[in-house]
Amino acid sequence: MTGTKIDLNPQAEQMADESMLRTLRAQAAAIWPQERELIKRYGLAAECRILDAGCGSGQITGRLAAMFPNARLDGIDLLEDVLHIARATHTKDADRIHFSQGDVYALDFDPDTFDLTLCRHLLQAIPEPGRVIDELIRVTRPGGTLHLVAEDYGMLHMPETARDADPFWHSVVIPFARATGTDARIGRHLHRILVNRPLLSLRVDFVTVDTLRVPRQTLADLMVAWRDGYSAPLARHGGMDYADVVAHFDAVIDAIHDPNEYVLWQVPVWSATLKS
Repeated sequence: MTGTKIDLNPQAEQMADESMLRTLRAQAAAIWPQERELIKRYGLAAECRILDAGCGSGQITGRLAAMFPNARLDGIDLLEDVLHIARATHTKDADRIHFSQGDVYALDFDPDTFDLTLCRHLLQAIPEPGRVIDELIRVTRPGGTLHLVAEDYGMLHMPETARDADPFWHSVVIPFARATGTDARIGRHLHRILVNRPLLSLRVDFVTVDTLRVPRQTLADLMVAWRDGYSAPLARHGGMDYADVVAHFDAVIDAIHDPNEYVLWQVPVWSATLKS
């Protein structure tokens, strides 16, 4: 008896939507200033080799290239359209940044290739993340570092408004993820995947994306992009009318713009050194 084939890209429609480019820009602007400080502590050599797995339009690949001007970088993504944007944006570093189409479940790299392997904002959107983790570990050299930004939609905290947004993330977003075979709380669940892998010094830090540390407009731009790209599928799978989903996002966006309100998203960043 043949089992049901698992869709390894169940959010393909959302990933290909133009709103995802806006999401990637806003997330990079919001998260990178704190994330950069975490990467500094890895003590990478000047001429290191870096993989950005699920690089999208190269928002972070380019920042890494600026941070490590002697590094060689590979960015891989499943979508050729976003890779075209990445290549066009980073022409001045084309001699040391290579963007290619690739599958995170079967990376086209030799074992023990990279000093730093990153996977950012991807694990919450795919099923069977353990398979991807194993591939990331395989291509990272002994003594190298794994760096994972794993979203968790149970770590969004909003002020109480006419449409209370806190229950929205739990009652609509998490069921949507379950319906697509993904995990909207992978940020906290990643420990159970990582702890039994051949890793040393497993660590989790939190990037605090809030209205004190991040410009309100940047955070609002992120929510607008999420609203535009995800309201329809959330309504289909989350048991809420489309208009209500949009209204919940709009209430959050209004709260972000209100200088009297405070909005917070804690973003887990897991890191580990591979055993030698």
